[in-house]
Amino acid sequence: MQAKNPKDSLTTLTDIVLPGETNPLNNLFGGELLARMDRACSIAAQRHCRRITVTASVNHVAFSKAVPVGSVVTVEAKVSRAFRSSMEIYVDVWIEDRETGESTKVNEGIYTFVAVDRTGSPVKVPQLIPETDLEKERFKGALRRKQLSLLVSGKMKPDDATELKALFGN
Repeated sequence: MQAKNPKDSLTTLTDIVLPGETNPLNNLFGGELLARMDRACSIAAQRHCRRITVTASVNHVAFSKAVPVGSVVTVEAKVSRAFRSSMEIYVDVWIEDRETGESTKVNEGIYTFVAVDRTGSPVKVPQLIPETDLEKERFKGALRRKQLSLLVSGKMKPDDATELKALFGN
């Protein structure tokens, strides 16, 4: 199985925020944005492994700015690290200024997807080779995030969390 680069999975979805997708403050519902992010991450995961993928977890979401009705929203997702059958997908959300065309980052998230066969059993995925500085930073952080998640869920012993131990100098 040949390793891939993050750019191979890059998925960009652009859409406009319609009135029926907003809350009483005329901002995009958080759940609607999460659904858009999940779809982009799903496509990125499938592009990486060319298999059926399922959402395993939403590890992090930061709602930094409201997304007003009428905004042009762009969701960009790509694989940040591949493990045995799981992939961490990093997703950034941008809105475009109607007058200047300038983009502002308003949200980000980290999802985990698992590749499965037609019976739902996990299957191996290609490894990932990051290229840019940001991709390398996200790649390195993904192992720490995975170990932290496994530690908190009781699926990993503290002594086995080597990346976290290194982070804290222990």
